[in-house]
Amino acid sequence: MSLAEIENSGGPSGPPKQELPVRVRKQLTDTQAAWFLLTPLLLFFVISVVYPVIETIRLSFFDIRGLAPERFDGWGNYVKLFSDPNFLSSLKVTFIWAISATFFSVSIGWGLAMMCSLNPRKTLIFRVMIFAAYGVSEAVSGFMWLGIYRPDYGLLNGILEGVGLSGWTQPWLGNPSTALGAVVIAYVWTQVGLPLMTCFASIQSIPKNLFEAAYIDGAKSGSVMRYIIAPLSLPGVRVAIFINLLNSLKAFDLIFILTGGGPVRSTETVGFFMYRESMLNFKLGYGAASTVILLIAVLVVSIPLIIKRTGDAK
Repeated sequence: MSLAEIENSGGPSGPPKQELPVRVRKQLTDTQAAWFLLTPLLLFFVISVVYPVIETIRLSFFDIRGLAPERFDGWGNYVKLFSDPNFLSSLKVTFIWAISATFFSVSIGWGLAMMCSLNPRKTLIFRVMIFAAYGVSEAVSGFMWLGIYRPDYGLLNGILEGVGLSGWTQPWLGNPSTALGAVVIAYVWTQVGLPLMTCFASIQSIPKNLFEAAYIDGAKSGSVMRYIIAPLSLPGVRVAIFINLLNSLKAFDLIFILTGGGPVRSTETVGFFMYRESMLNFKLGYGAASTVILLIAVLVVSIPLIIKRTGDAK
């Protein structure tokens, strides 16, 4: 018996071989494979992001009050928004909130990253502890800070009384002049971890020979931080500013738990204004219009930065 006959009869080489169908043997091109793998994610993105955005924009042109039928109102909701003192106040609060929260969180994170870069091994545990706060949900951190700011037996007032500064104690979240600052401090605590890690990663990419040359020339740690680490870590700082600014514009949980937008709407951002009008006052079209304004603000902030980052990557 020949070797071919042995193979076809399922001899030493195993069972007889069968030709695969042409449609199975045909391989997908790289483009087809990419679209095949991306299709589930794209469907999820369309259902969870694109459709809600389109529906929100549509609702913003209707007057919807509770269970009453929809009534087309054109640009009426937008005209009312910019003549509503409460909405204008929420725009002002959102601007102050976003700028101050982003500035302090990125500045503190950048400074900590530069100090940690001088001795990365010994500061590992410290960096993990700071970044851990970023992983805590805003709801959990909100309840924690609520205990700190309590006027009766809160930690902050207790410390002030313990060091003899009882005259400084006050209801931090109940005073319109201090409520926004208190919420910003609580929010910065949750957000410092991200700038710390992005800036630290940017610093770690700096060539080591620059540090060696600086120390050989007798440079001190302060000079190294000022003339080498600070300017060469700016890419990480830009990424941190971009992410933290977007996060601050859509912040809601922390404000809801700590102040509920009060007192006297002193901590009411546009996002919280949307919640109040849509969910509490049942003005769905009016709330949707304020959401569209917030969406436009996010796009105005993000699109130029994305274009710049894309240009730098090329």
